[in-house]
Amino acid sequence: MATTCIRSAAWVACWDGARHVYRHDVDVAFTGDAIVHVGSGFAGDVDIEIDGRARFVMPGLIDIHSHPMTEPAQKGVREEHGVAAMYGSSLYERSVAFHLDEDGRRAGIEVAYAELLASGVTTLADLSSPFDGWLDFQAKSGMRVYAAPHYATALWRLENDHEILFDWDEARGRRQFEAALALIAKAENHPCGRLRGIVYPAQIETCSEDLLRDSIAAARDTGRPFTTHIAQSVPEFLLITRRHGKTPIEYAAALGLLGPTTILGHAIFIDQHSWLHWSTRRDLGLIADSGSAVAHCPTPFSRYGQTLEDLGRYIRAGVTMGIGTDCSPHNMLEEMRTAAILARVTAGDMETISTADVFHAATVGGATALGRDDLGRLAPGAKADIVLVDLADVTMQPARDPLRSLIYTAAERAVRDVYIDGRQVVADGKVLTLDRADAAGRLAEAQARMLSATPRHDWQGRGADEVSPLSLPVG
Repeated sequence: MATTCIRSAAWVACWDGARHVYRHDVDVAFTGDAIVHVGSGFAGDVDIEIDGRARFVMPGLIDIHSHPMTEPAQKGVREEHGVAAMYGSSLYERSVAFHLDEDGRRAGIEVAYAELLASGVTTLADLSSPFDGWLDFQAKSGMRVYAAPHYATALWRLENDHEILFDWDEARGRRQFEAALALIAKAENHPCGRLRGIVYPAQIETCSEDLLRDSIAAARDTGRPFTTHIAQSVPEFLLITRRHGKTPIEYAAALGLLGPTTILGHAIFIDQHSWLHWSTRRDLGLIADSGSAVAHCPTPFSRYGQTLEDLGRYIRAGVTMGIGTDCSPHNMLEEMRTAAILARVTAGDMETISTADVFHAATVGGATALGRDDLGRLAPGAKADIVLVDLADVTMQPARDPLRSLIYTAAERAVRDVYIDGRQVVADGKVLTLDRADAAGRLAEAQARMLSATPRHDWQGRGADEVSPLSLPVG
């Protein structure tokens, strides 16, 4: 196996066993898929040497909640699409009105994966409805992927703009569940060696109690992570409290869904959220005490005027926080920036969260949520998932504090090279494994087909420009 050494890196985000720390003039060496040295003066044999004097070296980012197959087609559609009677959320209306065909999903996932790689993501939780060849595409991308095939007992249905209806089919949900488990097993046996699985019943309100209980049992019996969307909207909160007399988090706790292998998708509308005016304050403690993680994806909710209301409060309560790119753009660095800024604005306190907190969530926090102590850190024995940032790029200058320059200004523009399992997948800012330009062209054609079919699916028979009007009138 070849050994690569990034020699004399100007800045390195090293893991000291408890936290990330900056170090200067550091050699980072990896052999095969593992890091073998982080420190001064690597003296071993080197096959490939990289000049690190103008580089900031950091661990690959870990995205624990993403929908890369469908969300790229929502570009230009969902950024300002809200439904007032649904407390601003357009989730249900869009899910019913816009249907992307398989060719569009193939194009969308390639666009999204390329965006993710270019922004330094090396590990991804891909929450999708799979197509034939989904796992082979993941392997081709070079990404480290946790495949999370979607399944549910019910589908959303609308007859008006204020009420969510459900088409229940227990047998369909069971078939999808069994198919998902089989596909996860196939992922874990894929010859690339980088694929694993997550047990993923889609939403807390679209799955029967039996299916949810069997899902968490399947996850725990096999040591796999478990995830579901929960506490992601006010309508969902009201549905669950009406059905069960419990908040969504309390309901999940009663079913035994919470625990160290559980990742809660969003968990925004907990009982102390100001939009709910609920009488209890138990949810955050239930999450923290159980060891559950939360996948925080601030961008889609900010478009509705919604926030988590103080990410720092979750961290101080002891909740394992990770970051996800729920929607386009699939850019983890921009998502980290949004998370930091919105936390400070909604808390009314700039000290509620630090850049170090956000970086931890996007690296070690995500690794912890996935049950991995070999990801999200630069240390001997960890996987060689490494990102090199160009300190000389104009967007990084002056680079007094590389993470601040990267997160708050430069983002992916300064990401030069990315390695996953020791294999280079981004070189000089170009994704090597995927054709982003070709995929974008195919996605544009698929979006046009999706939009033209909208009247067949929308509950009022409206066209796409009625459901989501353009930013400016066409004169």
